[in-house]
Amino acid sequence: MAREFARTDRIADAIQRILATTIAQEVRDPRVGMVNINNVAVSRDMAYAKIYVTFVGRDNETECNQAANALNHAAGFLRSTVAKELDIRVTPKLQFYYDKTSVHGQQLSNLIDKAIAEDLSHHTD
Repeated sequence: MAREFARTDRIADAIQRILATTIAQEVRDPRVGMVNINNVAVSRDMAYAKIYVTFVGRDNETECNQAANALNHAAGFLRSTVAKELDIRVTPKLQFYYDKTSVHGQQLSNLIDKAIAEDLSHHTD
């Protein structure tokens, strides 16, 4: 009988939960601030985990990339925390990436709203 979820998906979910609490409670770097973990992708061999994050209250892409770099500098500490929580043979190496999808989605939504408003203004005349 096939399992409902792949093992990598279950481990990715567990890593996401562990990192969310650990970053909020343990990471004291002022560059990081409040973090949303959007997605965790674990490689099939469990050697790497790509963590896609956004930062609350930051719109500047440069600041967000600096905050992601700060998380990458703390990756060793965060990996050891994940290793203590999970009972797996190999703990994935953590790689943090700034997730731009929400920013691009908001820009597209604004363009659509602008186009609708312009269309309505042309039809009301």
